[in-house]
Amino acid sequence: MEHDNYTGVSQLGADNINSNAMILCCECGVAIQPNPSNMCVTCLRNYVDITENIPKQAVLHFCRNCERYLQPPNEWIQASLESRELLAICLKKLKGLKEVKLVDAGFIWTEQHSKRIKVKLTVHGEITGGTVLQQVFIVEFTVQNQMCTDCHRTEAKDFWRCLVQVRQRAENKKTFYYLEQLILKYKAHENTLGIKPEHGGLDFYYVSENHARRMVDFLQTMVPVKVTTSKRLISHDIHSNNYNYKYNWSVEIAPISKDSAVCLPKKLRQQLGNISPVCLVNRVSSSIHLIDPLTAQIAEVNSQVYFRAPFEAICNPKQLVEYVVMDIDVIHEKDRKTYPGQGMVSFKHALCDIWVVRSSELGINDNPVHTRSHLGHVLKVGDSVMGYNTAEANINNPEFDKLSSNLIPDVVLVRKHYDRQTRLSQRLWKIKHLADEATDERSKYDYHEFLDDIEENPDIRGQINVYRDSKKTLPTEVEQNATDVPQIALAEMLEDMTLECADDEMGEEQQEAGAQQEPQL
Repeated sequence: MEHDNYTGVSQLGADNINSNAMILCCECGVAIQPNPSNMCVTCLRNYVDITENIPKQAVLHFCRNCERYLQPPNEWIQASLESRELLAICLKKLKGLKEVKLVDAGFIWTEQHSKRIKVKLTVHGEITGGTVLQQVFIVEFTVQNQMCTDCHRTEAKDFWRCLVQVRQRAENKKTFYYLEQLILKYKAHENTLGIKPEHGGLDFYYVSENHARRMVDFLQTMVPVKVTTSKRLISHDIHSNNYNYKYNWSVEIAPISKDSAVCLPKKLRQQLGNISPVCLVNRVSSSIHLIDPLTAQIAEVNSQVYFRAPFEAICNPKQLVEYVVMDIDVIHEKDRKTYPGQGMVSFKHALCDIWVVRSSELGINDNPVHTRSHLGHVLKVGDSVMGYNTAEANINNPEFDKLSSNLIPDVVLVRKHYDRQTRLSQRLWKIKHLADEATDERSKYDYHEFLDDIEENPDIRGQINVYRDSKKTLPTEVEQNATDVPQIALAEMLEDMTLECADDEMGEEQQEAGAQQEPQL
């Protein structure tokens, strides 16, 4: 062996022998100092090998996807080259090290792409007669690629242990679109095996139960949801008493969206400070934020209260009717009526008496409809406003049928209306999606309504990522009345990263130029 080194030949129990006495080697006759084996170093090299039970070659299994090494029997460990973790894995591969004493171990440099790892070992071993030998040798490890179990399940695509089904069974999907942007912003979908769009929502597939539970906890924190858990037995090992289950979480989002009109039960109205029965949904976050359009009183309904006494929307944004403001009279705070036990009142909104006419009947109907609204801070005479015509709407709700006509306003104004074409032409931003965009008209309408809410509400913009749309350019001329349209400033937009290489573009241009030129002889 080329790397053997017997430098430490010593004797045990030879204190009584004279250190100056010399003896002859029993094999070759060379004069040596006495030792229990009576052999010189050269003869010991020929007759004794303390590393004969230690393999000089071994195999390491490496996963290229997650860059981990296999530590038998089935543990995968993250280790970099020439690290202590990798050295420990290499030493555990050598079974004969228990018979000798390991003194030193270290790596020998090899090419990174050679798939070879060399470890230099120094060991001590005791032979017959009490002689202790020191030997240095090299073990070569061959790195073989093997996919770990986690990566194998990931690449299988169809393999999953946990499924999180997110659904919203409602006519309006704005709350679902808002939740999708929250998932993208906080990267809650990083550990998913795959995301599959289904009717009414999305399915998230996971390998680990902890990752699925983390996703469910995130959904419960962001929007009001109801979670139902189930599991199905796949296999059972009767010898080790191990069970293999597939887990399923059904996450149902509250069927309430922004700008929807709701009718509250009597008991819930009393708990919320005797708020009016017909309210508007001002915002949906971890709780449902309601506002009374007649008094500007606000209330908050959390997830537990809502699913204990659920209520549905009596009017959705698709039923909005366009009105024109004919006259408006703002009610000051000192003129507002208050009563004992009243809840909180919003100071961001201005209560007003307003007279409106349906835009389709403008110039035909001279009798404007009077109502009270919370939009006195944004409306003026001549503006267009969207509202619900509750007097003529076909509403099927048992709580609404119990109300007297005095508690039901003829018109419930929701928000100021802007020209849709003007907003689309000035929209220089975009948002990302977890799945493909919807193609049906109903979903497109809800999606554009959600984009309008992003422009009008700074609180919603702060919770999502808005990206600059490179396909659109800044308009050179500003249309009339375009300054009143709510817009998102360039400072609030993020730059969308595109992986494009300038060298590739130059190469393509050169190829096109070379193809156009005629060949020269």
